[in-house]
Amino acid sequence: MPDKSYQEQVDQKRMLMIRSTLASLPRSCSDFIRSLLTTTSILTRLAYTIDLNTFFTFADRELSIYADKNVSELTDEDIAHLKARDIEMYSEYLTLYYKEQEIDNSQRVLKNHSYGVMRKLSSLRSYFNYLFRTERISGNTAALVPLPKIHQKPILLLEPDEMHRLIHAVSTGERLTQRQQAYHKTVGVRDFAIIMLFLGTGIRVSECVGIDLQDFDFDSNALLVTRKGGNQVIVYYPEATADAIKEYYGQRMEIKPLEGHENAFFLSTQRRRITQRAVENMVKKYAEIVVPLKKKISPHKLRSTYATNLYRETQDIYLVAEALGHSDINTTRKHYASMSDRRMREAAANTKLTESEEKSEEP
Repeated sequence: MPDKSYQEQVDQKRMLMIRSTLASLPRSCSDFIRSLLTTTSILTRLAYTIDLNTFFTFADRELSIYADKNVSELTDEDIAHLKARDIEMYSEYLTLYYKEQEIDNSQRVLKNHSYGVMRKLSSLRSYFNYLFRTERISGNTAALVPLPKIHQKPILLLEPDEMHRLIHAVSTGERLTQRQQAYHKTVGVRDFAIIMLFLGTGIRVSECVGIDLQDFDFDSNALLVTRKGGNQVIVYYPEATADAIKEYYGQRMEIKPLEGHENAFFLSTQRRRITQRAVENMVKKYAEIVVPLKKKISPHKLRSTYATNLYRETQDIYLVAEALGHSDINTTRKHYASMSDRRMREAAANTKLTESEEKSEEP
């Protein structure tokens, strides 16, 4: 029997997490998640499950109507007793709450800004809408509570000169501490390949760590990527990225990975498939040297940098959407509309409406 691919292993872990979490929730939660089986990915269903668990943890702790009830035994009738005020309390609770750590029972402080609150309330709305649609409750109480207003933040990315400085820093290891430079001698080629892959393809960090040895076609500068929903696509990368990938490939073939990690392309120093957290920390380390004022440079921001560069070169928002794997063009347009605004402002500034304006430019 062939070994499971990385994506299959990840999906299996997610499925087990969904089942484990649903076991402690009302039966209606399992029914709701099951109803999403054919229309959503495992990752989406896991997100819904986590959000429902957050809500029922709140309800168990904070709502007196459930004080004498076990959450897993709550019936549809019990859930129908929830009022809009209870949902409003939950919305406020989400801005700051505590979660008990399983390892040492310590309290971890969790915060949600407007986007996080909106997502969790949207999950609750979907759950209540399912119960209402299937005639298990008489109304969608969650829909009575307005979602928070989302303030669009400016896109954080690297300007061309910053991108070039990042590439130089990762390539040379300059300005790293003495300890970091010693570590750079071991992982510098790998780090450079990862950074060049982000900047050359715009792939997600989850897609990067999931790359296997057989996913590259070095003759065509092509890479098979597994997207968030499990779909596989081929992306192409430029020559500079190809050179970095090939150099690391030579090193990679000299390493004997631990059992279960034989197919992984990017390895940690422990000879395991590199983790998302390790890649995020690596990007942050180099970015702090190059752009210390941009505190939140991450793999996702390198993805934004790639997309912005592609849009500057092509002015084709549909091509950018396809390159990023966005299923909805509006997602891409929302993020990169600011660039269109800049071009329109420049065009407006260069438009001459009166003869005096035209004469003032004559030599």
